[in-house]
Amino acid sequence: MTDDLVTGADGLARPLWASTDPMLRAYYDTEWGMPVRDERGVFERLSLEAFQSGLSWRTILAKRPAFRAAFADFDPDVVARFGDDDVARLLGDAGIVRNRAKIAATITNANATVTLRADGGLADFVWSFRPTDTPRPRTAAEVPTTSPESTALSKALRKRGFAFVGPTTMHALMEALGIVDTHLLGSHRRASSGVWPD
Repeated sequence: MTDDLVTGADGLARPLWASTDPMLRAYYDTEWGMPVRDERGVFERLSLEAFQSGLSWRTILAKRPAFRAAFADFDPDVVARFGDDDVARLLGDAGIVRNRAKIAATITNANATVTLRADGGLADFVWSFRPTDTPRPRTAAEVPTTSPESTALSKALRKRGFAFVGPTTMHALMEALGIVDTHLLGSHRRASSGVWPD
């Protein structure tokens, strides 16, 4: 056990970021790193990771219900049809992050998601960048923030017309979707996704 893992009252070891805040703890215990393989689920996480850029994940997670309401539950077909009135509505919505560039990117990415269906779809495309191995971090400092695969995914998505998909954001997406397992060794969630053996 390292200083980066905290054993809770329930006897389960978690990283510091997930050890005290009930919302972050629930997200860590039940969602983060569990496989997401459906188009809408991947599009939602892609969108939220883009909105998170420069902000804390807690901020985004707290606003997730409002994001879902504002972006039609992240239905790519609906978001792809958003126009100027929708952008104005979103810029006036205090429940979400009101950033014009990120809002525009989400609409752009919805259109790119719809187009990508002709080549197998967003979920399969993103999962095709799964590496042959996954990190085995013992401390928070050992958790990578990019990888050759996240850099390649970033470039490939940009070629397909996606925006706000830099290598760091794509690595965070790959962690969230379970494509890589960056749970610390010793965490109760390590190797729990079924994607990577311990």
